[in-house]
Amino acid sequence: MGDFASKSFDKPDETRSFENGRVDVVHRAGSSAAQATFEPGWRWSTSVKPIVGGDSCQSHHVGFAIAGALHVVTDAGEEFDIGPGDAYEIRPGHDGWVVGDDTFEALEVQTKTAQTFAKQ
Repeated sequence: MGDFASKSFDKPDETRSFENGRVDVVHRAGSSAAQATFEPGWRWSTSVKPIVGGDSCQSHHVGFAIAGALHVVTDAGEEFDIGPGDAYEIRPGHDGWVVGDDTFEALEVQTKTAQTFAKQ
């Protein structure tokens, strides 16, 4: 690729599926982005932990919520919710789960997280 790139999530370079969710990943000129889709019932500790191991999610998330709601609890005990229209950053060391009956959809723009989330 050259110095620029534009890609559509309609044709992702990679899709990672797991219990109650998936991430679609596009690779661009020098970075990657992911579109996360988490169905009701998705929780990191039950849906992704069996794939990657560890006590909590060690990804650094930077993104934008499109739909649904996600509740996050950090290893330090802080809790917060992410909903439609929220730009968010979640540092490593947390668990999260979908709240309610709506699918949580978000765009992740942290390259390392897009490249490695839910990957063995």
